[in-house]
Amino acid sequence: MRESCENNVTLSELRCREIINLCDGARMGYVSDIQFNPDSGQITALIVPETAGVLGLLGRGDDAVIPWESVEKIGEDIIFVRYASSCPTPRTKKWFSS
Repeated sequence: MRESCENNVTLSELRCREIINLCDGARMGYVSDIQFNPDSGQITALIVPETAGVLGLLGRGDDAVIPWESVEKIGEDIIFVRYASSCPTPRTKKWFSS
């Protein structure tokens, strides 16, 4: 189950939260829409518009469709995701013994 600061969150509340990619620390933007399974009612992905070029001056790129399984944490202002096929899994700390 996803950790959240609230039990119920609306789409309009999600749209106010910035997406941060834990793979590279990039700010991906804000949620523009969601995908969900109409049979189960479960969210399957978050959709974030990608901009092309420097500061988006060259128009929009394709939308990023972030699978729900990639969502790590939903906070009050930010949503942390691991979005990339090359994103390494988090490593556990190794303690050295003497």
